[in-house]
Amino acid sequence: QVQLEESGGGSVQAGGSLNLSCAASGNILRGSYLGWFRQAPGKERAGIAAIFTGGPFTYYSDSVKGRFTISHDSAKNTVALQMNNLKPEDTAMYYCAASRGMVGEMLSEYEYAYWGQGTQVTVPS
Repeated sequence: QVQLEESGGGSVQAGGSLNLSCAASGNILRGSYLGWFRQAPGKERAGIAAIFTGGPFTYYSDSVKGRFTISHDSAKNTVALQMNNLKPEDTAMYYCAASRGMVGEMLSEYEYAYWGQGTQVTVPS
């Protein structure tokens, strides 16, 4: 069983930065995926970044590519999301997630079995 807990959310002005962190307890299998998802009010949850724990492979949605960076510290069992140049449309609840193993679609929520409770990010317009 894996438990995930996010931290680092808050309110930041447009153009600013935030760093989200997710601490995992339990065994994150090498060869599984860790992802960040977000859900804005009235919208479906969407995958924005994922990282493969077995190698240096990362994946991003077009909406965050070039602005967000996902990283994984296997020694600390954490996954982080560095968010730069934040925009009002980035306002959402952000969730980290972990898969049980290999996945087919890295940014699909259906590939992930374990979820954190979420942390709110607000970028006022």
